[in-house]
Amino acid sequence: MKKLFSSAPIYPDKALGGIRIVVGLLLAYHGFEVFDRETMQSYLTWDSFKSGKGEFLVYLGKASEFISGVLLTVGLFTRLGALIAVGTLGYITFFVGNGRFWYEDQHPFMFVLFGVLFFFTGPGVWSLDKVMKKPS
Repeated sequence: MKKLFSSAPIYPDKALGGIRIVVGLLLAYHGFEVFDRETMQSYLTWDSFKSGKGEFLVYLGKASEFISGVLLTVGLFTRLGALIAVGTLGYITFFVGNGRFWYEDQHPFMFVLFGVLFFFTGPGVWSLDKVMKKPS
């Protein structure tokens, strides 16, 4: 009971690692649409993607989601994966979604926040970054 009301962290490295894995899996799941031509074509009907660069942006965005998701899931180059997620989902939030992060479609902005978290904290446990780190 004492720990519940304490300000001391409870297993912070394990909690961070677990959350990173779940967020990475969710990002990879969203990005996996890059392999579904029909779904990708449906995005091209959105006003944001009707320009000449629309198809390129759709494929770049979904591929970035998938790549950042895989990197975060396995904890490899975690900070790079986090930056890719922040850039991609930030673009989706503020340009495709017109900055509506407080209602309607909040989940892209949540990925931005998680990306910022992992950029500053690193991967936590259960990561290839930790395995590859050389002892000092």
